[in-house]
Amino acid sequence: MVQLPGVLGSAGAVHVAPMAGGPSTPGLVTAAARAGSFGQLAAGYRTPDALAADIAAVRHAGVTGFGVNLFVPNPVPITDAEYDRYRAALGSDVPKHDDDDAWHDKVALLLDDPVPVVSFTFGLPGAEVVQAFRQRGTVTMQSVTDPSEAIAAEERGVDVLLVQGAGAGGHSAVLDPSRALEDRPLPELVRAVRAVTSLPVIAAGGIGGPGDLRAALAAGASAVAVGTYVLRTDEAGTSRTHRDALADPAFDETAVTRAFTGRPARALVNDFVRSHPDAPLGYPALHHLTRPMRTAAAAAGDPQRLHLWAGRGWRAAPTGPVGVALEALLA
Repeated sequence: MVQLPGVLGSAGAVHVAPMAGGPSTPGLVTAAARAGSFGQLAAGYRTPDALAADIAAVRHAGVTGFGVNLFVPNPVPITDAEYDRYRAALGSDVPKHDDDDAWHDKVALLLDDPVPVVSFTFGLPGAEVVQAFRQRGTVTMQSVTDPSEAIAAEERGVDVLLVQGAGAGGHSAVLDPSRALEDRPLPELVRAVRAVTSLPVIAAGGIGGPGDLRAALAAGASAVAVGTYVLRTDEAGTSRTHRDALADPAFDETAVTRAFTGRPARALVNDFVRSHPDAPLGYPALHHLTRPMRTAAAAAGDPQRLHLWAGRGWRAAPTGPVGVALEALLA
């Protein structure tokens, strides 16, 4: 089995995936590190100043092995007419807005003040960006969802692949959001990627127990990463509304939806998901369109209008300290 670079910890370990929008706090990354795991801060939707403060907080806690995840600009266009139709269906007056999540400023921040690992999702960074991080001693990691994406990532020069299966919660890392996601078991996907690259592979998507971990490692993964599994832990910044929904038996299935952000993401099926089965592609424009609704829903305790990101293993998500949760996976 190909070994991970030393900064990522020992092979066979459980990593805590970066989750933008609140769950991935400095406290979560710190607690994961103290439990012998490896965690990443989520730069997505954070300002460069807020990201710098998060990094400082992790370092202040004495953690030296951690990463930062970046959204690579890969906009999914939506016409003005399509946007206006969806906006009217939602009864919203939010104007169309796109951005690149301050990509250049965040890259500059991480090149000026390097962290051990930088990972990329949504798109492929330029080879020159990957090389610039390598020159500063930063290990680079790319999220991929199939062998063709793995090959493309290796050609850009990244060091590690995060292979994300269709059972993952939240946004899919698929590079072309208009492409239908192939729904195959995570171990099978890991084997397919390992067949086309010698890069170390970290497997993610639907990990809910020791059996899932063992299957991914047996397929050739060097480690696994969990996201949904730690959403209810003490150190996660998950909203109360989201936490409660993950434990609510009224929510009994997940589905991949574009309704909240215009990019495919797996969530618990609620009224909003059911009401917009044919929502258009259009990221980040639709993310900005629905953000006020989602913010208000979280504050009001209304799970029916909130993006309840959840992977297929959501029923196994425990409460309590994240260190105890990670230990249970390694039992």
